[in-house]
Amino acid sequence: MRNELTSLLETYEKSILGQTSNLKLLLAAILADGHVLIEGVPGTGKTKMVRTLADLIDGDFKRIQFTPDLLPSDITGSTIYNMQDSHFQTLKGPIFSNMLLADEINRTPAKTQAALLEAMEEKQVTIQGETYPLPNVFFVVATQNPIEYEGTYPLPEAQQDRFLLKLNIDFPSLENETKVLKQVIENSLMDAVVDAVMDMDTFLSIRHEIENVTLSDDIFEYTMQIVRQTREIDSIQFGASTRAAISMIKAARSWAYLTDRDYVTPDDIKIVAKPALRHRLQLAPQMELEGVGLDQIIEELVGAIPVPR
Repeated sequence: MRNELTSLLETYEKSILGQTSNLKLLLAAILADGHVLIEGVPGTGKTKMVRTLADLIDGDFKRIQFTPDLLPSDITGSTIYNMQDSHFQTLKGPIFSNMLLADEINRTPAKTQAALLEAMEEKQVTIQGETYPLPNVFFVVATQNPIEYEGTYPLPEAQQDRFLLKLNIDFPSLENETKVLKQVIENSLMDAVVDAVMDMDTFLSIRHEIENVTLSDDIFEYTMQIVRQTREIDSIQFGASTRAAISMIKAARSWAYLTDRDYVTPDDIKIVAKPALRHRLQLAPQMELEGVGLDQIIEELVGAIPVPR
């Protein structure tokens, strides 16, 4: 199965240029049965990243554009009366898919945000008192635009904690951006829909294999030292919860498997530390005034903790 996964990553990187690390983290998150929050300016390929991944694993893909007038039923579904058959009929919403892109999630009110976040946690949806399970592979990628906050409803820190990772999508390098420009102008970009590399059963089997990746006691202790340190340093006002440690372990185990190893190393923990913690921490006011970024604080914090041999 590792061959299929290698082929998937190679095809993925050919489809989306200049985002190798983020593509691998996105794949690690879905393999860990988590969800991802993406922050990036418009036009950096966020939608294509998710749609392409859905195609590669032969999954259903749905996209919802979040707006201020979006209702919870627009996501979960509703019940209508079918006059022809004289009975009530349930219409399932777009949440019943393998991959759901919640585009600009901070543009819709808290009630609608909560409907999505509850389904992410419970893996089920209730419509008019009837409960419906979501697919075995259910992956939500929510996006936020970091440059325009007017008329938005920011996700509370407690809600952001439901996402396994937060990825920051930046512009690609000059070389890769030039390649994208030339390919678009020459109409030589890969097809919008790529061929599936594996089916859903194979993908689920890989998930089960990842559960066998070895985690030593040193790795558990190292992870907890990082998380507990976020609660003790003055530069962070609110530190990470136990869920953050769980997310780091899950993501690191998937990352190790993607790197063709059957054990987790401290370097795996270091790699996933920023995406697993950046949306779970709140900087102290003095750090914000000084313009210090969370990623910098996390990097310094992790670097100061002794690495187990």
